[in-house]
Amino acid sequence: MRFPIPVLCLALLGTGCAKHEPIRSSGSLTVVPDSAELPPPDRSDLTAADRPALIGPLDTIEVSVFGIPDLDREMQVDASGRIAMPLAGTVDARGKTAAELASAIETALKARYVRDPQVTVNIKSSVSQVVTIDGSVVEPGLYPVTNQMTLMRVVASAKGLTEFARQEDVVILRTVDNRRMAGLYNIAAIRRGAYDDPAVYANDVIIVGDSPQRRLFRDLVALSPVLAAPLIAVLQ
Repeated sequence: MRFPIPVLCLALLGTGCAKHEPIRSSGSLTVVPDSAELPPPDRSDLTAADRPALIGPLDTIEVSVFGIPDLDREMQVDASGRIAMPLAGTVDARGKTAAELASAIETALKARYVRDPQVTVNIKSSVSQVVTIDGSVVEPGLYPVTNQMTLMRVVASAKGLTEFARQEDVVILRTVDNRRMAGLYNIAAIRRGAYDDPAVYANDVIIVGDSPQRRLFRDLVALSPVLAAPLIAVLQ
């Protein structure tokens, strides 16, 4: 029995006919042909622009409580962005300025019957090399970049994917030579060894699941799970 050529192509999607269909650029993205991974950033790309001093995981801070010297201490924010203090308990420090964290500690102390606490927080040292992960992960946020950091390791640092996360919809945003670039990845494909776990660098932004960045790729490919390699593009 003979099948029409279009039907045969659909049946062999991902092999044969489908391989000959090039993925074309759109008005928002310019596809980088024959590219299997995002290029690494230049040294200048790794230097973040001026921004408010926000507290992140593994930063070292100094907390002073006026009139209660027993509560004064220097401490390191833990990997999940939290600190623990006597009376105040556990306080989320991630993404807060020093003044915002001081206010949060004051609120926690008031809840423990400390009358009119006056708290000062200073950032002693900051971990500037961080990656941001957002979307369908258990603990989105900022995570320090260590040697040989990869996409899968960042996802693991964020306590993994949520139950209904779309594993084929993972975008890495990166600045390379002052160009904004994006890569579309499929975590399920990485897990089964279809292609390598990509390296992650400081200032990268990883978004898991539906997002404006993911929707830009929708103009280029509707069947991302069948891609044999990441889709790399330059943002317009």
